[in-house]
Amino acid sequence: MNHLKLLFLTLLITLGATTAEAKPEKAKHLYMFGFAASFKDSTIYVTDIQGVEGCWIDSKTKFLKDRNQYSEQMRTYLEEKANQPGRVCVVFFATNKKKAEKQYVKLMKKYKTGYNVQYVSISQFKFESVDNDQQAEEPANVGKAPKAKKDKKGKKADKPKKR
Repeated sequence: MNHLKLLFLTLLITLGATTAEAKPEKAKHLYMFGFAASFKDSTIYVTDIQGVEGCWIDSKTKFLKDRNQYSEQMRTYLEEKANQPGRVCVVFFATNKKKAEKQYVKLMKKYKTGYNVQYVSISQFKFESVDNDQQAEEPANVGKAPKAKKDKKGKKADKPKKR
């Protein structure tokens, strides 16, 4: 009887651990805008609030998946079309337009004085949805420390002592 309880408990823990993993969920529609600044001058670039279809949000953290690719879209536009290389680009997003407008107003209050604000309209630049259907897995060796080297006998080599 104890073995049956142990087996059942192990099964429950295993199922719980595999289902607790955060999964992306596809959002019907997100509102986002971009912000770009440089450390070299006081000019900032801000896009209009745009509706973007087919964006992915992590269900656990509520973060926009592949947000670096959306920032990269804006950086590419600024480098190629506006001739403004070296800008740090950030993307703000919300699930409804009212929340996005609130973020937009809050950001613009910070930069209304002392900065040259350049507005980028939708006709100049539009965010494109990033296809996240193929969930690329991280390579196995990324983020892991290299293994310690072993000597000829198979033992780990000692660190050299300081003298």
